Amino acid sequence: MTKPTIVLVHGAWADGSSWNPVATELQSQGFTVLVPPNLLHGVANDAANVASFIAQRAPGPVVLVGHSYGGFVITNAGTADNVKALVYVDAFIPDEGEVVFQILGGSGSALDVPDPTTVLDLIAYPGAPEGDLEAFLKPDTVHGAFAQDLPEADRWLIAASQRPITLSANTTPSGPPAWKGRPAWAVVGTEDRVIPPAVQRSMAERAGATITEVSASHVSMVSHPDVAIAAILAAVAAVEE
Repeated sequence: MTKPTIVLVHGAWADGSSWNPVATELQSQGFTVLVPPNLLHGVANDAANVASFIAQRAPGPVVLVGHSYGGFVITNAGTADNVKALVYVDAFIPDEGEVVFQILGGSGSALDVPDPTTVLDLIAYPGAPEGDLEAFLKPDTVHGAFAQDLPEADRWLIAASQRPITLSANTTPSGPPAWKGRPAWAVVGTEDRVIPPAVQRSMAERAGATITEVSASHVSMVSHPDVAIAAILAAVAAVEE
């Protein structure tokens, strides 16, 4: 079978560079790795963009990987026949009709707070639907809840360069999930304060995913890239069988 292309989808408050440690190693092993931009404006549009990207740039077999909100996107974007496996890294694995805020409600997430402005900076953006805003992580949130296991200098870089997600993206329901009928793998960061590990495990178990745990923050693919790489290679091996 043709070696699958590995497509890595980043999450909120990140960009494609968040996959650099993973992508570099996979490229060194001879894989074609693609890292499409995730617009972070709402699952329907974001998933359509990723699905279009895959259709045009990766027509052969694909292992589709998502981090955080990227998990929401791949769940909706990965329905094409050439998407052979899904890998979730510290990610949402929604079922149809679920929304981000619903999944996090009552979970103990650092983002599940009565006043979101205590953890987020909310700003207007051009062309926004009425009432919508973009959300940036406050520096304290980056340091204490998002990337607490990275060196301080790296945390400051994340705070400075983060890409915002719209509030509406967090209230848009997910569509029919690609994980129904496809094998899935999940990496669960046991020190994740954005999507608590119990929530990740519950979603992963529901999806029938093969679960790996790592003592890491929400950005385990940066702090412990070997774990994400191992999960991706396991998915590749299953696809190539």
